[in-house]
Amino acid sequence: MSILKHHKKIETHATLLLVLSFLVVTIGGIVQIVPLFYLENTIEEVDGMRPYSPLELAGRRIYIREGCYVCHSQMIRPMRDEVERYGHYSLAAESMYDHPFQWGSKRTGPDLARIGGRYSDDWHVQHMIAPQSVVPESIMPSYAFLMNREIDGRYIEDLMRTYRFVGVPYTDEMLANARADFLAQADDEADHSGLLERYPGAQARNFDGQAELTEMDAIIAYMQMLGTLVDFSTFVPDPSR
Repeated sequence: MSILKHHKKIETHATLLLVLSFLVVTIGGIVQIVPLFYLENTIEEVDGMRPYSPLELAGRRIYIREGCYVCHSQMIRPMRDEVERYGHYSLAAESMYDHPFQWGSKRTGPDLARIGGRYSDDWHVQHMIAPQSVVPESIMPSYAFLMNREIDGRYIEDLMRTYRFVGVPYTDEMLANARADFLAQADDEADHSGLLERYPGAQARNFDGQAELTEMDAIIAYMQMLGTLVDFSTFVPDPSR
């Protein structure tokens, strides 16, 4: 009863309640923030993560330009229903090179953090052209125009340099070969050895089935790599993090 009595005093005294609330928030904030100053890196390094290849990066820019993040998140929370539906929960390292990140705040459509490899390139092309033809209940608009927009990677090196400026570890070699890698990734007849050495796990092929390199190639290249870089069959979380 005495505890309840004191609690009532606090609740009925506005100034005291404000002061005590401020102290609680301050202590809680200090406990959360101060340890971060003693960590060299707040993101656990994970094998397999790398910067986006030039074509993937261009595809990501198209993804953002078209507002795909408005309806599709890229963050799987560590809850049973999400993990069973979408796959392993998202790791901070998977977004470490994202500017901006694509976690999202709404799901009109499914989460895309693990979309890579789940569907064929042909499925993605058809889904972009006529979404309802493969998902009848979909309310997604058509993006068929991406098939007709040719791209040549003229400014991809400049874009990569900008990303390096904000911390993405693109090397001088990656920058020197930026446009060549951009053009090679969707060309079935190109030599992909250098591309795959610089960007392990990159998928190289004609993504949209056309002779021309288009925005459709780029966005499918980006989507097909989402969630594929980390081998979760061998991943073991660091218990100290």
